[in-house]
Amino acid sequence: MYPVLFSIGPVHIYGYGFMIALGILAAFFVAVKRAPKHGLDPDAVYSIGLAGAICGFIGAKLFFCIVEFPSFMADPAGIMFSGNGFVVYGGIIGGVLGGLGYCKKKGHDFLRYFDLIMPSIALAQGFGRIGCFLAGCCYGQKTDLPIGVVFTHSDLAPNGVKLIPTQLISSAGDFIIAFALIYLAGKIKEKGNIGLLYIAMYSIGRFAIEFFRADYRGSIGPLSTSQAIAIVACLVALLIFCWNRNRAKEKATSEDAAESAESTEDVEE
Repeated sequence: MYPVLFSIGPVHIYGYGFMIALGILAAFFVAVKRAPKHGLDPDAVYSIGLAGAICGFIGAKLFFCIVEFPSFMADPAGIMFSGNGFVVYGGIIGGVLGGLGYCKKKGHDFLRYFDLIMPSIALAQGFGRIGCFLAGCCYGQKTDLPIGVVFTHSDLAPNGVKLIPTQLISSAGDFIIAFALIYLAGKIKEKGNIGLLYIAMYSIGRFAIEFFRADYRGSIGPLSTSQAIAIVACLVALLIFCWNRNRAKEKATSEDAAESAESTEDVEE
């Protein structure tokens, strides 16, 4: 839609890069502001976020190389060093592993920071999808619906035809996930479950939006590669979420039983 937002002399400000930068800044701002409320160190958020961002970038690129292995083998350098070609799930996995490694090294409670940061990741993705819309990537199928948008200067999306604005739909979904998780953070006490909810909610949304996208991203049987990954990611996240919650309930029950036994002993004495 607007690949170049504006230019300052010979310097071009690209819509995609601008929105990605804005998303990262917003993500850090929200996480740092929320950290003290959850008893966490705001300074640690910057370091964990940086480690996660670097490893997430590497993971997203590596996953793309795996998914598009024939293309990678045909032009390894072109794929590895291009500004395009990333898989979000690879970025999530790489980012989580990067954050985990840093927390292990510094002795931080990873699950608590995981819960704090993941809503900000959804927020950053919301801005990133707006960037996709400006650039024209991740475009939707042709449509006659009133919501259709027409690209005119895109090097990626078909120009001159009405397309479903899957980028904006995804963006709205990401923002909803971010605010929902921030709200639920005050109600869900089990460590790690907010982060797991992010994975499940994002996977459900990604699975659904894939039906309306028209840019080819590989396939596994009747599903797109992203849909296949989404199913596995959602199921694993929900299973761990339920296990985590049941374990917390069992722990609380046993602690209550122990306190009750101590009270009984005190009365008898």
